[in-house]
Amino acid sequence: MSYLLRFPEFKAKAVTFSYDDGSTNDRRLVKIFNDHGLKATFNLNSGRIRTGDEWSVCEDELLDLYRGHEIAVHGVEHLVGTHVPPEIYLNDILEDRKYFESLTGKIVNGMAYPCGCYNDNVVNMARCCGIKYARTTVSTGNFAVSHDRLRLPATCHHDDPRLFELADKFLPYVARDQVWDGSPYLFYVWGHSHEFANKNNWDRIEKFADVICGKPDVWYATNGEIFDYVEAFERLEWSVDRSTIFNPSATDVFLHLDGRDVLVPAGKTWKK
Repeated sequence: MSYLLRFPEFKAKAVTFSYDDGSTNDRRLVKIFNDHGLKATFNLNSGRIRTGDEWSVCEDELLDLYRGHEIAVHGVEHLVGTHVPPEIYLNDILEDRKYFESLTGKIVNGMAYPCGCYNDNVVNMARCCGIKYARTTVSTGNFAVSHDRLRLPATCHHDDPRLFELADKFLPYVARDQVWDGSPYLFYVWGHSHEFANKNNWDRIEKFADVICGKPDVWYATNGEIFDYVEAFERLEWSVDRSTIFNPSATDVFLHLDGRDVLVPAGKTWKK
């Protein structure tokens, strides 16, 4: 038996971005993403936003600026979980969630660890705060879909010298040709928008956006959309003889089963 995750509409590839800190440079970055049909998750520090820090985006612009993207947690004060008492770190996460949930009217349960620092205790604290996925600063240099959602690595940082080489490997992949065993590909890029301003290399992300955008076989999604979908795939329930699959989630799930594409609709049962 062979079964493989497929993204919506049986796409075997997905692209997502994760950007931290919420500096005013996000305005230019969001425009680049919007102009190219790309989607990103922005991990924000509510402390800076609420105090009107001129380095950060403004509270009044958040809903319009990040419309179509995802707002996620990065700590009220950007505290490093391995360096502060647990009760302080827990509060830093929860208050960030509460602020952005109140602002957006949505459940906010994604996160990037400040400075990429985490250990088992930090992961457990994130879980206790209702965080469903959390990104690290680890770069794999590959396109594997991680199932350890509270220790997520990325493919690479946007300044990684392999960025365009990786794009050249990612784009030609065709699942039906069984390249690399047919497994799904996720190109996951992270960084900080202020790095483009500091290094005066906005052309790098503009060029990458040009290269990666508009591909009909690629799903462009936020981090939360990606990992909610992966969770729905993992929740599929199978009969012992493999003839029946039940999807208990509210999400249609697409998979490649024994050489053919199978759709298991939300809340429905598929029979062979």
